Amino acid sequence: MKMADRQEALRRAAQARHDATLARASEALGTLAGGSEPVSFRGLARTAGVSRSWLYRQPEIRAEIDRLRQSPPSRRPAAPAPQRATVDSLRQLLHTHREEIGRLRAA
Repeated sequence: MKMADRQEALRRAAQARHDATLARASEALGTLAGGSEPVSFRGLARTAGVSRSWLYRQPEIRAEIDRLRQSPPSRRPAAPAPQRATVDSLRQLLHTHREEIGRLRAA
């Protein structure tokens, strides 16, 4: 393989790696933007599996993070009433389980 061919292969591989990393970061940014947590470089780096320094060097990612930081946080819809557990219902469940454990130990 000639030197020019190797250099071109390395350039293509580096570009493919960059594109894949950018796609991962963009996908993670979409996930974070839809969540209830604020969007941050640290959170995005952790979610996407990239370094914060790499994120800071990507102008389109930086711009999107800044835009999301300035927009009001989105509210997630509340869980439907049957799916919410109240403190009282959890206490009742705990009481029931403790009674059952007591009966099983006594038997």
